[in-house]
Amino acid sequence: MKKILALLFLGTFSIAATAAPGTVSAAVGDWLAAQSRVQTWSADLIQTRALQSLTEPLTATGHVWFAAPDRFHWELGQPPETIAIRAATNLLVIYPRLKRVESISLAGSQIGPWRSALDMLEAGFPTSEAGLRAHYDIISDTVSNRICRLTLQPRSAAARRMVSRIEIDFDTGDEALRATELEFSDGSVMRNDFYNVVLNPKLDPAIFAFPIPADYTVVKPLDNR
Repeated sequence: MKKILALLFLGTFSIAATAAPGTVSAAVGDWLAAQSRVQTWSADLIQTRALQSLTEPLTATGHVWFAAPDRFHWELGQPPETIAIRAATNLLVIYPRLKRVESISLAGSQIGPWRSALDMLEAGFPTSEAGLRAHYDIISDTVSNRICRLTLQPRSAAARRMVSRIEIDFDTGDEALRATELEFSDGSVMRNDFYNVVLNPKLDPAIFAFPIPADYTVVKPLDNR
């Protein structure tokens, strides 16, 4: 589960007041209002993973494409070593070097905590305070050098067993998403920093599809859970 989440999820002087738990500041309100204008989105990214078993963090570069309401395509590595694509009813995780595809159905209740995990990742583009609060308790938000850091805790007990905290960084000037950070229940942390961000680019629908080559092995890791 953590391996899949690692693919998906995204100044030093504080100049604004910290919001009390459960409140939303004007900065967050403005950002939420701006998300209704996000139809498509793309960015380069640097992913940093801090593991308690390692003295130095692991880093990887990649690219992400997003289309409202819930399509995404992540690539990590150059050339891509791991690709994650969400379509309407399934999630594909592709390992080109291994010629292997993990296919996860998103239909029905059998996916259990996967639904909570995907809800969290999609909260990078909420469209209302109510939508945000449906999945998170708002712990705080602070602004430093124009970047607002919104700290959240999953409301779902199933989600908290995987992810104890999520932070979303966005620019209060243009409301653009700049970073996401996930803290897992084992203390490890995964951060995605986004750059070369493009708002509402024209995306080929083929980006969100992956014709599986005949020589690839397809497995369904959740079928027996």
